[in-house]
Amino acid sequence: MFTSRAEYRLTLREDNADLRLTPKGRELGLVDDRRWNTFNAKYAAAAKEQARLDGTFVRSENSTAAKLLKRPEFKYADVATLAEVGRGDMDELASDEQREQVELQLEVQAKYSGYIERQEREIEKQAKQESLRLPQDINYEDVSGLSNEARQKLLAARPATLGQASRLEGMTPSAVSLILIHLKKRQLQKSA
Repeated sequence: MFTSRAEYRLTLREDNADLRLTPKGRELGLVDDRRWNTFNAKYAAAAKEQARLDGTFVRSENSTAAKLLKRPEFKYADVATLAEVGRGDMDELASDEQREQVELQLEVQAKYSGYIERQEREIEKQAKQESLRLPQDINYEDVSGLSNEARQKLLAARPATLGQASRLEGMTPSAVSLILIHLKKRQLQKSA
């Protein structure tokens, strides 16, 4: 799958593939005990270091180390050179390569965190809208801005929910938004 075509590509990054897929591989019996123990040690070390960064206040910057890491001008190595922070204790890791992976993971998570939180809110919002029932008497001819193709597909399929409408072939996110706007306008007219 090309992540550029994925709907939620911020969470489908190369750097977190092992976090997403190793537990699934373990469930399927594809990950042996040695690999599983290495995986668990890496993520325990990352969680421990994240907690340490969250709890370390840097007076000169008037910020926690974790918040500094979110700034574009700071890398993990930069934050670790600050006197109040230093390098974390990652003794449970077997190699320098694993330590570098944990440091990179912490850095990337910090940089992407705001975007990922926004995407998660969008996912929750979309999940709520997914089950929104469409009125049986909705006239798609009245939905302004819809392309003729989208209008024809909606008229032919008569989807029961917004989720069903969004999965119709050729239906774009903007077309779904136009339906939502139409429904809100319709609701306002009825309540007025």
